Amino acid sequence: MAAVVGTALVGEGKPGLDLGREGVEEILSRGIPEALVRGKRVLVLTPDTTRTCPLPRLVAGLRAVVGRSAARLDFMVALGSHTALSEEQILALYGISPQRRAAEFPTTRFLNHRWDLPGTLMPVGTIGADEIERLTGGLFREAVNIDINRTISDYDLLLILGPVFPHEVVGMSGGNKYLFPGISGGDFLHFFHWLGAVITCWKTIGYKHTPVRQVVDRAARMVAVPRHCVAMVVGPGNTLAGLFVGGPEEAWSRAADLSAQLHVAYKPRPYHTLLGEAPEMYDEIWVAGKVMYKLEPVVADGGRLIIYGPHIRTISRTWGQQLERVGYHVRDYFLKQMDRFRDVPRGVLAHSTHVRGVGTYENGMERPRIEVILATGIPEAMCRQVNLGYADPRTIRLDEYKGRQDEGILYVEHAGEVLHRLESERPIR
Repeated sequence: MAAVVGTALVGEGKPGLDLGREGVEEILSRGIPEALVRGKRVLVLTPDTTRTCPLPRLVAGLRAVVGRSAARLDFMVALGSHTALSEEQILALYGISPQRRAAEFPTTRFLNHRWDLPGTLMPVGTIGADEIERLTGGLFREAVNIDINRTISDYDLLLILGPVFPHEVVGMSGGNKYLFPGISGGDFLHFFHWLGAVITCWKTIGYKHTPVRQVVDRAARMVAVPRHCVAMVVGPGNTLAGLFVGGPEEAWSRAADLSAQLHVAYKPRPYHTLLGEAPEMYDEIWVAGKVMYKLEPVVADGGRLIIYGPHIRTISRTWGQQLERVGYHVRDYFLKQMDRFRDVPRGVLAHSTHVRGVGTYENGMERPRIEVILATGIPEAMCRQVNLGYADPRTIRLDEYKGRQDEGILYVEHAGEVLHRLESERPIR
């Protein structure tokens, strides 16, 4: 069982702040003392292209602070089950030109988590049925095997680097989530995604303490390589409103508190029509579903939510065939006939019900609470096949949705990261 690195939590963060290069390096220097990395082989785990954050600023800071003392400094994109990136794409993500690659990172390895290749994963332990029952509040009672990328065995320190946002599966992203599912796979990935779906996205997203977070943190304690964390909080315009460095649980916790201030928008009433514009970084429904996750709580009963993204042309490069066969359905559609879907990975079922949202399934009749409509490059026939609505994006004029909140219509630009909730759900402090 790994010992979390024993350094004090350091950091700074508040709304309106934008930490520049000097501020980043100062926090990193205090949070990652030289003694921690001297002579060590360090693997940095980072997000992929589906997260907004000033990643180049942090990569440059880690090279300056860690690179001068570490025996090795490598980077791995924690893909979960997303599509692998080429080295050129990774370098662009990190803001490293070919010239800088040669001059500043000559021996650095830039890796993907190749979850899709045989032999990538190794077992690290099992969470027993009794403990699963306790952690999930009795929702599940089953033993779950834990696997992780075997590459970590080549390193002396794992440095988790990523932003914290409200998240549909775990509650608030970041921290140990960069291990699970970031560089993992197998039974555990599908188990805890389905756990989040059974609880429902609505009751999970934006909440700091969730059963899924508990099982992820429990699995992280089985990892033999020591862990340390650099948790970012992103402000408007890709600014760096917060940076916290320390043990994964502590650094994540501080970042999650600030994220709750910056990444939750409270609305006075629900809307009958919402249009969420998916940013270019969401290029498949597997990730563009975040538009639904972040907006569902402010759609009125019987209302409609439009995921707008003409650039999106596929449901999922990884799980598309499964989803085309299963379709998108409310949670109880699956729960009441699980035997029918026993051959479908539970993580796929989880995505399906997250996108379809809350609803009921009784006497063979499915009744979603709201209508979910795709205005994307996915053909109408495919939208109907997977049980979602369709709108031709060429017929949509975005200006017709803007500035009409008083009429019950809400337009959200760059949807998918800021959670929208009703004012009545605001926590009492």
